[in-house]
Amino acid sequence: MLQGRNILVVGMGRSGVSAARYALDQGARVTVTDGRADAPRIEGAQHTYGAHNRADFLGADLIVLSPGVPASAPNVRAAIDSGVAVVSELGFAAERVQDRGIPILAITGTNGKSSVTWYTSQLLEAAGRRVFVGGNFGTPLTDLLRSDQSADIAVVEVSSYQLERPGGLSPLAAVCLNLAPDHLARHGTLQNYAEHKLRIFEGMTAEGQAAIPSAVENNPDGLLSHGNTQAKRMWLDRHPGVVRDGNTVHLNGTKDDGPVDLSGLTLLGEHNRDNAAAAILLAVAAGLTRAQLDLRTLTALPHRLEPVHSEHGVTWVNDSKATNIDAALVGIGGIEGSKIVLLGGAGKAGSDYKRLRPALAHNTRKIICFGDAGRTIADAIAGNTVERVSTLSDAVAAASKAAEPEDIILLSPACASFDEFSNFEERGRAFASLAKEATP
Repeated sequence: MLQGRNILVVGMGRSGVSAARYALDQGARVTVTDGRADAPRIEGAQHTYGAHNRADFLGADLIVLSPGVPASAPNVRAAIDSGVAVVSELGFAAERVQDRGIPILAITGTNGKSSVTWYTSQLLEAAGRRVFVGGNFGTPLTDLLRSDQSADIAVVEVSSYQLERPGGLSPLAAVCLNLAPDHLARHGTLQNYAEHKLRIFEGMTAEGQAAIPSAVENNPDGLLSHGNTQAKRMWLDRHPGVVRDGNTVHLNGTKDDGPVDLSGLTLLGEHNRDNAAAAILLAVAAGLTRAQLDLRTLTALPHRLEPVHSEHGVTWVNDSKATNIDAALVGIGGIEGSKIVLLGGAGKAGSDYKRLRPALAHNTRKIICFGDAGRTIADAIAGNTVERVSTLSDAVAAASKAAEPEDIILLSPACASFDEFSNFEERGRAFASLAKEATP
């Protein structure tokens, strides 16, 4: 029960706003705090904006953290040390969604989690389920609590930030797709990053299914494990679990074991067949039979190997969501024909762009580097096919000039977008617009 309790919501992004409004709906006394002086105002709440007040933290009965706020922040740490309950917005919502009898399918991993979330929701909806899809993926889970629409199941993408304080999150089924260096500025080491990811399994019951990969490319040094979860231990690349062999997925240890044919998929890239396999495992864990799976319904998410324009025999593909090296490797490897690759943006700490060389050596006619990290990337992959320019617009113009019929021009940046754009979505939309204006 939240009525009459002192709730502090820290961070007024989309998830914080949703949590604050829900707590107010439930009769709580709500204080909201944000380092920004111009953060969104929440009617009925007390506001501490522009700076934080430790008294707000120590005086709360419950603190709800937005993903951008680390649990290691001094005020948050002081509250935890004083015995104040602290939970992420997703954990806050998950406990209440589960109390309503709505099961949760949870997806995490460094790369591919948005796509697997999207594919899983599409499979369930095609089979007639009423699905909420969100979490780290677009819509805060707390929005489900405030919605008039009911759902049979919630499919949620979960980030490592949200898993710092997962609360009572207890998915019906959960997967950690892979692990690669990312967010190390916050987590410090790859091992710490892995440990945060694996908190997705901690609250699961014996009725649940928890799946991880075993292959070293997705599970370096075996850092991903099932831990002490009570859930059934499954695998994404061996049995019990799911194994993909070309265009066939084999399920074992599930409620409906046997093969699933992927030949009808229209998604680009081998990695998307692996993503579809993970989505199939989750959908079957949620109660679908293999006969109910309609793989023809699966469509790509915007900004993830998304064809956005085709003219004069040249196809432009937007993979702006590839904000780190491993995601870019997947995108580059997913395009088999002759290609021109656009790399650049805001670099991330610890990025070793030399790792891109082998993938770029295959069917890549030209590489164009742009943005703040453009020079660093160009130096790391130095060669006669590399050109460096200043902006994404310049990169599109250079690609258009160099393009030949049958070429694919791929934006798979291997970088964040914050040097030139507010997020990867804005960058992807700009690329699509520029592509349509270009004249190869």
